[in-house]
Amino acid sequence: MAMIRLLKPLEYYEKKYGTWMYGLNKLYLLMEKQHNRGQEGAGMACVKQESNPGEEYMFRERALGSGAITEIFDTVHRMFKEYTPEQLHDVDFVKRNLPFAGEAYMGHLRYSTTGKSGISYVHPFLRRNNWRAKNLALCGNFNMTNVDETFARITAIGQHPRQYADTYIILEQMGHRLDREVERLFNLAEADGLTGMGITRYIEAHIDLSNVLRTSTKDWDGGYVICGLTGSGESFAVRDPWGIRPAFWYQDDEVAVLASERPVIQTAFNVPADKIHELKPGQALLINKAGEVRTSQINKVREVKQCSFERIYFSRGSDADIYRERKQLGEKLVPNILKAVDYDVDNTVFSFIPNTAEVAYYGMLQGLDEYLNEEKVKCIAELGHAPTHEELEQVLSRRIRSEKVAIKDIKLRTFIAEGNSRNDLAAHVYDVTYGSLIPGRDNLVIIDDSIVRGTTLKQSIIGILDRLGPKKIVIVSSSPQVRYPDYYGIDMPSMSEFIAFRAAIELLKERDMREVINSVYRHSKEQVGMPKEQMVNYVKDIYAPFTDEEISCKMVDLLTPKGTRAKIEIVYQPLQGLHEACPNHKGDWYFSGNYPTPGGMKLINDAFIHYIEVEKAFQY
Repeated sequence: MAMIRLLKPLEYYEKKYGTWMYGLNKLYLLMEKQHNRGQEGAGMACVKQESNPGEEYMFRERALGSGAITEIFDTVHRMFKEYTPEQLHDVDFVKRNLPFAGEAYMGHLRYSTTGKSGISYVHPFLRRNNWRAKNLALCGNFNMTNVDETFARITAIGQHPRQYADTYIILEQMGHRLDREVERLFNLAEADGLTGMGITRYIEAHIDLSNVLRTSTKDWDGGYVICGLTGSGESFAVRDPWGIRPAFWYQDDEVAVLASERPVIQTAFNVPADKIHELKPGQALLINKAGEVRTSQINKVREVKQCSFERIYFSRGSDADIYRERKQLGEKLVPNILKAVDYDVDNTVFSFIPNTAEVAYYGMLQGLDEYLNEEKVKCIAELGHAPTHEELEQVLSRRIRSEKVAIKDIKLRTFIAEGNSRNDLAAHVYDVTYGSLIPGRDNLVIIDDSIVRGTTLKQSIIGILDRLGPKKIVIVSSSPQVRYPDYYGIDMPSMSEFIAFRAAIELLKERDMREVINSVYRHSKEQVGMPKEQMVNYVKDIYAPFTDEEISCKMVDLLTPKGTRAKIEIVYQPLQGLHEACPNHKGDWYFSGNYPTPGGMKLINDAFIHYIEVEKAFQY
C-alpha cells in the first residue's frame, strides 16, 4: 500500500517543483518500489477537496496484471493530453477541470490470498453516497480470520454486503460506522442552530475517524493494515493490535506519507531511516481535512507477533534492518552446512536460488569465510615458526568457492502462482551454469529462502542441478520448516501441500503410528463449535514424535526425482536461529503453530478436519 496527503496547496508544488502532479508522481514511485508485494493488479484513488456540487471529487483507476501500475498511470496521464501546456500549469484551471488533481492519494498492489481474481477484487474499493463525508475509498494489506462472525453481525443489523469477501464486509462495516459518525455530527450541528452548508462545513471540520475505527475494528481477528480516504478529505491507516502486518509513515511540512515498507519512503523522498516511524500495533495514523496529522491508539496492544516471513521473504531486502537479518539467517546455517558436506569446503561449490535468497547467501559466505580463516590460522600454527613461502601460499590460497549455478528463467515465482499452472511452470523455472563445478568430485550447496511445497525442487531444481554431476547436493533453507498455513496475509497452501506435513504423515504411517493421526482428528472434531478462544492446535502432535532432521530426511525421499545420481540432503534453519536473527519479529506461527489470534487456532483446526474428511486422506 501507499498513501500520500499533500499538506500545502497545489500552487505550492507547481511553484517549487514545476508541477502540481508532485503527489501523483510520488505515488507512482511508492507503488513501483513496492511492486514485489503484488503483481496481480493495482489500483489508485484520489480525493479533490476543492470542487463544486455536481463535480466529481473522488477518483479511482484499477487494472489487472503485472503491468497494472504502468497501465493505471498511463490512463490517468492520457486524461491530460487534450490540454495545452499552459492549461496544465494553470493550477486554478487544473483544480476545476482535471481528474486526479487532488490533495489525497492512495495506491494498492494486489497479492491475493483467497484464490479469487478479477478487476472487482482489485483495491481500492469505493462506497458512494450523496454526502461527501460518507464516501469511502478503502484498501488494505490483510487477511481476516473471523469473516463468518463479522458477516453474521453486520447482516443481523440489516446491512447487505455486495459479496461474501472480507474486503467488501470491511467496507460495509466501516461505511456503516462512518454514516453514524456523520449523523452524530449532523445532530450536533442542528442543535447549534446551523443549517444548509453550515451543517456540511461543521461535519467536515469535526469528523473524528478514531470513533469510526474503534467501533469498526474492535472485533477484528487477523493481520491487517487498512488505509482509507473519505470524500471530505480525511485520510487514515490502522494496524492490527498484534502488529502482524507492517506499515511505516513519514511527515514533513509538505507531505505525510505511509507505505508498507520503510525503504520505499527513504528512496522516494530521500529521507534517512530515523525520520520514518513504524505505525505501532493497534495504532492509527489520522489526517483531517485541514491537513493536521496525528496518531491515535485505536485498539489495546495484544501480544506483539510481527510477521517474520516479512523479514525472510516478502519485504524488499533494501531495508537496512532486513538486509542485516537476512545475512544473519545465512550465517547461522554455517555449522549445519559444514556438517552436511563433512567439512570439505575445498571440494564444495556454494550458490543460491535467485532472487530473494541472495542476501542470506552473502551471510552464509561470510560465515564460511570466518570458518576458513580459523582453519588457516590453525594450519599456519601447525607449520611452526618458520614456514616456507610455498607452505604459506598453499594455506592462504584456500578460498570458499562461490558460483552462480542456478539461473531463473521465468519471472513468475511459483510460490505465488495459480495452483492449476504451478506444475507446468515449475519444470521450466531454472537453468544452470554448465562447467561451474567439477563432476564427480564437488559437493554443491545451494540456499533458498524457504521450502514450502517442494514442487520446484522435485520438478526442476534437483534434476537440473544433478546434470552438473555433483557428488552431493545440499539444499539449504534460510527459514525453518513451514508446517502450518498462514491465515494473516502471506499466501500458503492447504495442509496436504506442505512438504513438511506430508513427510510427517508418511513417517507416522511407516512407523505404525496412525493412532496419532486419529487422535488429532478426534480432538479437532471435538473442538468444532467451541469458542475459538478455547481452541488448541492439536496438529502440533503430528510433528511431535520426530526431530527436524528426521522430517528433512523424509522430505528428501519424497522430493528426489527418480534417476538422480547425487546424494541429496536438505538443511533447514532451526527455529532458534530465526529468533536470534530476527529478534523483533516473533511471529512464527507457520513454523511453530503458535497462532497469535483465536481465529488462527480455529482455522488450523478446520484445515486438519478438511484434510481428513474432504481430501479423504484416510478412511474412517
